[in-house]
Amino acid sequence: MYEGKKVIVVMPAYKAALTLEKTYHEIPHDWVDEVILVDDHSPDNTVEVAKAVGIQHVIRHDKNLGYGGNQKTCYTKALELGGDIVIMLHPDYQYTPMLLKAMISIIGNGLYPVVFASRILGKGALKGGMPIYKYIANRLLTLFQNILIDQKLSEYHTGYRAFSKEALEAVKFTKCDDDFIFDNQMVLQLFWKGFEVGEVTCPTKYFDEASSINFKRSSIYGLGVLWYSVRYRLAKWGWKWDLMN
Repeated sequence: MYEGKKVIVVMPAYKAALTLEKTYHEIPHDWVDEVILVDDHSPDNTVEVAKAVGIQHVIRHDKNLGYGGNQKTCYTKALELGGDIVIMLHPDYQYTPMLLKAMISIIGNGLYPVVFASRILGKGALKGGMPIYKYIANRLLTLFQNILIDQKLSEYHTGYRAFSKEALEAVKFTKCDDDFIFDNQMVLQLFWKGFEVGEVTCPTKYFDEASSINFKRSSIYGLGVLWYSVRYRLAKWGWKWDLMN
């Protein structure tokens, strides 16, 4: 535990067999109480690797539920286990587990209830190999969102996120989308509920084994981000939206 708080790392996995072991062994286990891996019906041996390295809780979906659907299982299980600080770490080794201590301490000491590891603070994204079109899209989407949502995040699209129990329990994550837009729907709810989000700068790595979405799915995701940001602003002006009410 950290400051009397139970720390749980959740790992939403899909075809992570080649990178899972390295990611897991870099987790600071003296700070982390339990690890949950949810395999979204991978065609490889992700589950076998997870069990072999000693992950305490390994769940496999009977069918692919999508990135958002995977996170729903992750967070539901973490809350069932009594997690006070819950951090999502991708098992594809794109984000370094070495930042876990910083993220845990920020929440554990009551500085912020939510922490994002930002690839945009500093030069981590481009230095780590982020495709230039994704970098430009990230910056434009973030600018648009900050204006509509009235926030000042450096990035809304990181997959490395830490939550206090109070923040997770306050949002309707089970009602969010099952695809990649899940992350942004979570952020909108957090801001709607009045939670502040802290950020730490994060180096990142892009390589063949790291998970990524193609241009078509990125475009669909980007349009979804714009649409839900507009809906958030409309909700602020009184338009009813179930996720916000």
